[in-house]
Amino acid sequence: MPMTDEKLSVVRKIGEAPAPSGPGSEELAVRGGSPIVRAAKPASYFHGPQEIGEEEIQAVTAALRSQMLFRFFKEGANSPTAQFERLFAEKTGARYVLAVNSGTAALICGLVGLGVSSGDEVLVPAYTYIASAAAVLAVRAIPVIVEIDASLGMDPGDAARKITPRTKAIIPVHMRGVPCRMAEILAVARARGLKVLEDCAQANGGSYRGRPLGTLGDVGAFSMQQAKIITAGEGGVVVTNDPLIFQRAACYHDSAYTFWKARDWDIKPFMGENYRMSDLNGALALAQLKKRDRILARLRAIKRRLLEVVWDLPGITLQDVPDVEGDCGVSLILFAETAQRARIFAEALRAEGMEAGSIFDKAIPDRHIYYHWDYILAKGTPDAYGYPWKDPIRPCQVEYSRDMCPRAIAWLDRAVVIPLTQTMTDAHVEDCAKAIAKVARGL
Repeated sequence: MPMTDEKLSVVRKIGEAPAPSGPGSEELAVRGGSPIVRAAKPASYFHGPQEIGEEEIQAVTAALRSQMLFRFFKEGANSPTAQFERLFAEKTGARYVLAVNSGTAALICGLVGLGVSSGDEVLVPAYTYIASAAAVLAVRAIPVIVEIDASLGMDPGDAARKITPRTKAIIPVHMRGVPCRMAEILAVARARGLKVLEDCAQANGGSYRGRPLGTLGDVGAFSMQQAKIITAGEGGVVVTNDPLIFQRAACYHDSAYTFWKARDWDIKPFMGENYRMSDLNGALALAQLKKRDRILARLRAIKRRLLEVVWDLPGITLQDVPDVEGDCGVSLILFAETAQRARIFAEALRAEGMEAGSIFDKAIPDRHIYYHWDYILAKGTPDAYGYPWKDPIRPCQVEYSRDMCPRAIAWLDRAVVIPLTQTMTDAHVEDCAKAIAKVARGL
């Protein structure tokens, strides 16, 4: 399916140059021809880590020189973590922001904030990092795996079909920086009285219909691990506009939170974990957050340029992006006609000298695909009594199998992913555009 007129008009309006005329009839490199990509490739495709420079070094060094890395022994203004939270709140418009030590911790605290409890069911998409489902298990609830659609995000229709009386929440995941179908997902949730936790681990800075991702649902969770748009080494963020959700999440993120931050809250304190962010990570996160908008601006410009070239090429269709302008631009995803052709297409692109790969492979255990969530499919648990799967009060009623989401596998099987990074030079981007066109026409 070619790009819609509406999406094409957006691409044309914000594009930076006219589409090239095409590579002609050159022999594909995979068949012995000369590779078309000659400009140097980026040294890395990690976004945040490539930006680490003097600002980060000075910030982390200052935190070390303070000899005090525990944020709650400082006044808020003196804590880099507290400063990071304030800046994140400004950028998202969220009323409450809580820095934690990982994206998984952010998901767990978000679920606790929502009141998800033992035996509850939580909908998660078939295409997301396994941490999304593991976080559900961490609060002793049951993940229910939902189909994806051409956006590679959660299919709202299948989500509606998989709701049961035990369903408490939905976790839409904005995979590879592409916004989910939030209007439809929110409609399903509101009609059934369910809570929504947005997993924004790969979409820090993305938006949907003008609103920052993470602020459309009841709570949002972000990651700042090595492979994310900005990094704190390890780190995460919880955002919400609901004071009760924030209070519950904050209480759970620190087993002694009410000792450090005694307040007249609306909830009674309860036991928590230790998911705090140190000021060492907070200093790095703060320096990186100041660079996020520039990173995204470059990524989006690169993707727009490539979209101008590929939108009507033969033999491929584009990922259906629910909000083109809100897309972070961290990758370009194409669908080939069959799984075999997707692998051939990716191989041909690599032979031309660019980065590319197919997404699904039964032999490669990619933990972003439910098919390879071994311990979840097998209902593995560290609990000697099989909890939460064998809860004597609310025993699990959910079954799993590798073929339970055939449409997800069908989409991922035909998908070709081209990673993008902000350090790609204009010359390299142009070479990649020509290579994609050359392969599409040559195959």
